[in-house]
Amino acid sequence: MLEIKNLSYRVDDENDSTKEIIDNLNLTVEDGKFIVITGPNGGGKSTLAKLIMGVNTLTSGQIILDGEDISELNITERAKKGISFAFQAPVHFKGIRVIDLLRLASGENISVAAACEYLSKVGLCAKDYVEREVNSSLSGGELKRIEIATVLARGTKLSIFDEPEAGIDLWSFQNLIKVFENMRKTVNGTIIVISHQERILNIADEIVVIENGKVKTQGPKDKILPELLGTSSAANIACEKLGGDQ
Repeated sequence: MLEIKNLSYRVDDENDSTKEIIDNLNLTVEDGKFIVITGPNGGGKSTLAKLIMGVNTLTSGQIILDGEDISELNITERAKKGISFAFQAPVHFKGIRVIDLLRLASGENISVAAACEYLSKVGLCAKDYVEREVNSSLSGGELKRIEIATVLARGTKLSIFDEPEAGIDLWSFQNLIKVFENMRKTVNGTIIVISHQERILNIADEIVVIENGKVKTQGPKDKILPELLGTSSAANIACEKLGGDQ
């Protein structure tokens, strides 16, 4: 279980004043759930994801994973505790092949067959990708799916995806939805996705709405999504179109 208690994150702006990005936020995520975090642009969604992973350092509060306070741990230590993170823009690795990346993610010298199985799970024709370099020759959609394959290879208890739809075309987005639908059915761990997309929201067990650095509401998809679509918050949901703050 993930527990976030009284979490705050402040930064100094260009006028030497302090800006509150996350403001005394509290959130509990039960094990085995597919959670989608949404809300207005600039509300603190991606910042929250980075604070959980340790990409950014919290100002105050606690982040507790399975009863252990991990607030002071760095990103590497949190990864070892069982957290994976997929960035909006996947990193290129010149000179590293896809199979090398999957082996690094799994922590084992996995076989080509095992690597191909992970690639197949994200909808890639394994034989066409397993030996390719993870570089700019790959499209945004291909890189996103390879990154998801590395998360699957890690097999962590908590996987976080920060706006996975960002920067990919409609065709890749359709494939991405299929990948997440499959993950929801087959992955044993907890999945947190930061997204505006209605089709991703529709996959969720629970939806969390973040606004002005706080949790505005949290609950089952069947309750929260109709409320979102019936209010001005719907303007921040792309309704199956790629847009928003991508």
